[in-house]
Amino acid sequence: GPKANILVSGNEIRQFARVLMERMNITMDEVDKDGGSTEEEKEKENDDYIVVFSRATTRLILNEAELIMTLAQEFQMRVVTVSLDEQSFPSIVQVISRASMLVSMHGAQLIASMFLPRGATVVELFPFAVNPEQYTPYKTLTSLPGMDLHYLSWRNTKEENTVTHPDRPWEQGGIVHLEKDEQERILASKDIPRHLCCRNPEWLFRIYQDTLVDIPSFLEVLKESKKTKPNWRKSKPASTVHPGRVREPQCQTTVQTSSEAKLTVSWQIPWNLKYLKVREVKYEVWIQ
Repeated sequence: GPKANILVSGNEIRQFARVLMERMNITMDEVDKDGGSTEEEKEKENDDYIVVFSRATTRLILNEAELIMTLAQEFQMRVVTVSLDEQSFPSIVQVISRASMLVSMHGAQLIASMFLPRGATVVELFPFAVNPEQYTPYKTLTSLPGMDLHYLSWRNTKEENTVTHPDRPWEQGGIVHLEKDEQERILASKDIPRHLCCRNPEWLFRIYQDTLVDIPSFLEVLKESKKTKPNWRKSKPASTVHPGRVREPQCQTTVQTSSEAKLTVSWQIPWNLKYLKVREVKYEVWIQ
């Protein structure tokens, strides 16, 4: 992401997440079927908690304990940690599916944000020299209509708060295999230039850094978000699913006679049309 012509909405993602949770024998009690809160849910709102994704070997949060204390004090909530190194995926999904906030370093584990309840917040942390605006798959996911999630990003801007690992294997960000000039250029760089995914050595070097999260600037991001966060929990989730784009549109002309020509326009129906309960679909064709 960001990706042009996205043909999927948050409604499909949430349906997909629900099916996965059923397969993992995880109960869904986020909302009742008409989209309103159940009595049980209202009681649970008093037991809101925050989840921090903990990593054991790479992209560490060096002051994780301090970060957890800060979150607990700022929001007056319990903070729990989950780790793919120590827990099963279903047990992590179970915890995330009831969380009010998910905090994590940038990484594939953030796909688990699709299991968050409506109204939850995703806080994505980025190491030094990694621009959040250039790496947006999870921002894209949370922003899909119907996901009803709030997204925040924090970026380490202080080089002294980072620990690099130039001696690691190249796939974990090591750069010792590169020419000396290239190593020096990467070490001196303050912002990764745009690049193709995902074997760029400068990108790997920076994304595998360990980070000391600067608490004052992290708090600033959280406080700013409180002013702008919509209250999804009080609003009814969107239930309307619209048809996607038509596929494979084609326009063909054939000459019949010297004074007559024929124009044929054809297309494949939107991919999700067969899942929608509609009696009639009207197509509008513009010819330019």
